[in-house]
Amino acid sequence: MNPIDRPRRLRRDGIREMVSETVVRPEDLIAPVFVDATTDERVPIESMPGHERVPVEESVARVEEVLETGVESVMVFGIPASKDERGTRAWADDGVVQGATRRIKNETDAYVITDVCLCEYTDHGHCGILEERASEDARLTVRNDETLDLLGKIATSHAEAGADMVAPSGMMDGMVGAIREALDAEGFADVPIMSYAAKYESAFYGPFRDAADGAPAFGDRRHYQMDPANAREAVREVRLDVEQGADVLMVKPALPYLDIVRDIREAFDHPVAAYNVSGEYAMLHAAAEKGWLDLEETAMESLVSIKRAGADLILTYFAEDVAERF
Repeated sequence: MNPIDRPRRLRRDGIREMVSETVVRPEDLIAPVFVDATTDERVPIESMPGHERVPVEESVARVEEVLETGVESVMVFGIPASKDERGTRAWADDGVVQGATRRIKNETDAYVITDVCLCEYTDHGHCGILEERASEDARLTVRNDETLDLLGKIATSHAEAGADMVAPSGMMDGMVGAIREALDAEGFADVPIMSYAAKYESAFYGPFRDAADGAPAFGDRRHYQMDPANAREAVREVRLDVEQGADVLMVKPALPYLDIVRDIREAFDHPVAAYNVSGEYAMLHAAAEKGWLDLEETAMESLVSIKRAGADLILTYFAEDVAERF
């Protein structure tokens, strides 16, 4: 007996695209941009082929390159000229992100999102103010509540520079509420917050730490980033951020945590973002260089899987390459 129901009928050219359930569009993507105050020329990021640190003076040119592909949004990360224990350059009026944001907003139509964290700005590489150690053997941890005040200062300084959205990534308890209060108090009630609401302590961040010069000088971030073994906790973390006023909810990383993206999509009505992180990008490039994978096809398949899991927005280093296919 011949089958009556033949799904293959809708896989032919011409109809296949029309019935495709998931579509990744350039406007769904956010392109990371690294701005470096310590250099006067572009510096290739060896562990992230195709990406560079650019000086502040070239930030506009870099963003224009992104816009030409059809991607409309960028996330600005900064490498400061100097670092100290408290990361004071993070909220300086003449800081690297502030300077780049002013230039980009004055000269382009890009939607600018800024990373709000301290790890790139502290000399110890952690995401906040460190506690005093009782002894040399004691583990250092970040002082959560003192760090909140600084995150508010950073977000406000970014908004003053023209940022369209701020994105706190430090996983401090109460960070969204503190930033919302700081922004509202300074007249920036319309600036939305995209919280890294479920950010895991992941081994997939390695290349980014080269790119942003933000690796911890000692220890790790296990005491403030999430345990990769935990899923229910992610819903709890996201719910707290929603209650504090988060507008967009980020899951990071993306590919190893597609179940978390799906859980958040089903539990909340807010827009969901996912960060297709540097390690995910680098491993596909490494396999492609060996001839083991087709880079363009695996990149697209990866982004489709993230979108299919429920992400509305995808922050990815593949943004420009994928957008150019449209």
